[in-house]
Amino acid sequence: MNTPAELKYSKEHEWVKLEGKVATIGITDFAQSELGDIVFVDIPNIGGSVAAGEVFGSVEAVKTVSDLFSPVSGKIIAFNDQLESEPEKVNEEPYGQGWIIKVEISNSDELNQLLDAQQYAALVSK
Repeated sequence: MNTPAELKYSKEHEWVKLEGKVATIGITDFAQSELGDIVFVDIPNIGGSVAAGEVFGSVEAVKTVSDLFSPVSGKIIAFNDQLESEPEKVNEEPYGQGWIIKVEISNSDELNQLLDAQQYAALVSK
């Protein structure tokens, strides 16, 4: 399982990469492997605000649908449009071209509540 050290992780299996005040968010390698082949990504609230822990969309795999939970609060400023035609990018490159949204964060202190790579790896190996 791939768990890049430079990212932060939520217990709900999302990852965060912070660049200034913008957080890029996706699902972890562990999450995509558990879900199986992803066939659709739904983000209904582009341009809206989201709170940490709140559902911001869903991913549909062949056998299940799973909610996506925002690890940070802020305004959703971008959706990875490539996922509309190629949702499998979430499986193929969860930390690269498979990113899901970008959020302009409103409270950077929330990042302190997230897990580092070592803590997340310990969580999923239980």
